[in-house]
Amino acid sequence: MSSSSHATPTTRRTFEFGRTHVIRPKGRHQATIVWLHGLGDKGASWAQLLETLPLPNIKWICPTAPTRPVAIFGGYPCTAWFDAGDLSEDGPDDLEGLDASAAHVANLLSTEPADIKLGIGGFSMGAATALYSATCCVLGHYGNGNMYPVNLSAVVGLSGWLPCSRTLRTRIEASVEAVRHAASFPILMCHGLGDDVVAYQHGEKSAQVLSSVGFRNLIFRTYNGLGHYTIPEETDEVCSWLTTRLGLQGSRS
Repeated sequence: MSSSSHATPTTRRTFEFGRTHVIRPKGRHQATIVWLHGLGDKGASWAQLLETLPLPNIKWICPTAPTRPVAIFGGYPCTAWFDAGDLSEDGPDDLEGLDASAAHVANLLSTEPADIKLGIGGFSMGAATALYSATCCVLGHYGNGNMYPVNLSAVVGLSGWLPCSRTLRTRIEASVEAVRHAASFPILMCHGLGDDVVAYQHGEKSAQVLSSVGFRNLIFRTYNGLGHYTIPEETDEVCSWLTTRLGLQGSRS
């Protein structure tokens, strides 16, 4: 491995993640899901909504992203899972930031009991990080080549997009195991037609990219008139999909 001396840059950034909120299951613990907030938000704001969902068998973990300079805000610092110059699959990819956040999420899940099903969900930039994590899980490693340590049973992305989409086909088709894993990997994506922050076509194109590289167990839901927020109709869809995909006992504990 003689190339390693110049493959690891000396200027690696370190990321200080914020406060993590945990919502314990009200019923029998069957699944744990890490839920990721959007750009400039924090874990606490989603924890309040998740606590009200009729999913008593899920433990929710809501971390807070590091505060960092963000290119789309001209370098102004705010909470962000990675740096973004554009909230779409066309923007430049901050692979180091994505890998650091995906690893943080996987570490949060790695201490869960062996019989608990694991998932990741998110909104906006959080959805982008969840979808990136799905590709890492299928490939078996992060973008930097380090092994992805957990097995995910479900990924949910609301009002988001897929980072690193341009190179995904090449990376998946290089591995027979990745192709097989992608075919059965469950993903739910939801997007509003009225989204003025992450345009609908970016969510739609990201879903098309995932489908085209072999993610056959993917559902893409469209909501008329929905902007860059969530509505009960959408959260109902997420609840019923998670209940089915994770084999939960439903709304009664």
